[in-house]
Amino acid sequence: MRTILIIGAGRSASSLIHYLLEKSEKESLHLVIGDLSLSLAEKKTNNHPNATAIALNIFDENQRKEAIQKADIVISMLPAHLHIEVARDCVVYKKSMVTASYVSDEMQELDAAAKESNLIFMNEIGLDPGIDHMSAMKVIDEIGDQGGKMLLFESFCGGLVAPESDTNLWNYKFTWAPRNVVLAGQGGAAKFIQEGAYKYIPYCNLFRRTEFLEVEGFGRFEAYSNRDSLKYRSVYGLDDVLTLYRGTIRRVGFSKAWNMFVQLGMTDDSYIMEDSENMSYRKFVNSFLPYHPTDSVEIKVRLILKIDQDDIMWDKLVELDLFSHKKIVGLKNATPAQILEKILSDSWTLQPEDKDMIVMYHKFGYELDGEKKQIDSKMVCIGEDQTYTAMAKTVGLPVAMATLLILNGKITTPGVQLPIRKEVYLPILKELEEYGVVFKEQAMPYLGYNPVKVFS
Repeated sequence: MRTILIIGAGRSASSLIHYLLEKSEKESLHLVIGDLSLSLAEKKTNNHPNATAIALNIFDENQRKEAIQKADIVISMLPAHLHIEVARDCVVYKKSMVTASYVSDEMQELDAAAKESNLIFMNEIGLDPGIDHMSAMKVIDEIGDQGGKMLLFESFCGGLVAPESDTNLWNYKFTWAPRNVVLAGQGGAAKFIQEGAYKYIPYCNLFRRTEFLEVEGFGRFEAYSNRDSLKYRSVYGLDDVLTLYRGTIRRVGFSKAWNMFVQLGMTDDSYIMEDSENMSYRKFVNSFLPYHPTDSVEIKVRLILKIDQDDIMWDKLVELDLFSHKKIVGLKNATPAQILEKILSDSWTLQPEDKDMIVMYHKFGYELDGEKKQIDSKMVCIGEDQTYTAMAKTVGLPVAMATLLILNGKITTPGVQLPIRKEVYLPILKELEEYGVVFKEQAMPYLGYNPVKVFS
């Protein structure tokens, strides 16, 4: 039996573990599932004979090293900043490693050591990053193989609520880390390139500039710009491309409504609010408004945001119970962003019967034989339930598939890497189709960068 050590048994690990257990008999696999919570690890084994749950504290050096030493390959599903100690042990004990997280500077520093020991440290092989890399490189390489020259690449991805579970005015529920949603776009201006010109959108304007996208069978969406669209320009071989833009997908109207929180200051994570533990939701809102001897909190909000009482934007705020005297924050020494996350979690948490949805959309503009062309590639994936979500599937399955390909000697290039090579993306994209992760590619008229823009 070959031992796969999976460190971290959280939400994203459900589909990953299920996939590997289904393959365990045929592939002679034994899974060791380690988590700080032994009960959570035991729950994920589902009493399968080819799985063992262990309590694993990665800050316990002896415990961590012992588990890694016994494994044939290691999967880390820990938060991104915790991968590095695992990775260093993998170098010492000569174990390949797979993660869904972005390559950190510390991880990249292990590249030479990994290559020297012929180890594969596969990173960014979840959804975004992950499936976005693989599905993009497939088309980019096909265009290049034909002799085409890339002119435009736009890429969009979003974790959303499925239509049948869409029950609020925001058309949104949390399908991943709520904190990441609240803090989205902060930490610098969004930057991208349009028709050869560099463009920047400061955070204060980020949610006012969105692009419309149409997905057959699912209607219209909008996307706001990611913080750094140029990060993968060289990685994708697109140094000379005229337009490069990456964005996050939401339902139409979400960004305009979210911008109300930005204007009020509720997404700020840089300071602590006094007596936050005992603060009502209403008092939290009032904290950002000017004093007035007679005007209510509701009136002041409408004046500040310039919205009317019959505006759908107002209904969206009311739906969140933002003006409740009775609901208490209950968080000690909390920042505005942490309090907003708590408030939104009341309304936007997936219920047991809810399904989520992943939407990914790429646009490829290129020139071939003197003619400008475009390919649009779209993928929609619907989750099964609150446990086997579309997010867990699209994050976990590529990790599991890559792990098995490495174990079986099908992926051989050593070093710290992303899934941008054909030996990685071709078999994984093909197998993902069996699990409902299917990209539909369509030839389109080339328009250059000419989006329908919404200025909310």
